[in-house]
Amino acid sequence: MSGADVEKEFGLLSSGPEETSERAPSSLKARLYSTLIRQQQESGPLASLDESVTSGRAICVFEKLVQIAPVGEKAKSPFFCQVCHARVLAEHLDHPPIFWRHCPYVAFKNS
Repeated sequence: MSGADVEKEFGLLSSGPEETSERAPSSLKARLYSTLIRQQQESGPLASLDESVTSGRAICVFEKLVQIAPVGEKAKSPFFCQVCHARVLAEHLDHPPIFWRHCPYVAFKNS
């Protein structure tokens, strides 16, 4: 490789990544999110729904039902999305027909 070619290659590398308007598919984002949460569960229990709300996080309608239920804190800390149909749809469709407020999988569809 000649000196000019090396300079050109270094110039391309130093200019940074090319800007593109292409985004990751929402189904990929959903699968990554589910995997990250499962890995987080392996290291210990997730924060309870009450703790999440107290820290300013919004929760979906199904989590809200569990939060207001008269059950112990331990019952309020699993990954509820694991059994939700919205997760299944979001992981398999790029434009899933889900519209729940504060659902992370709906947020992936809209991003």
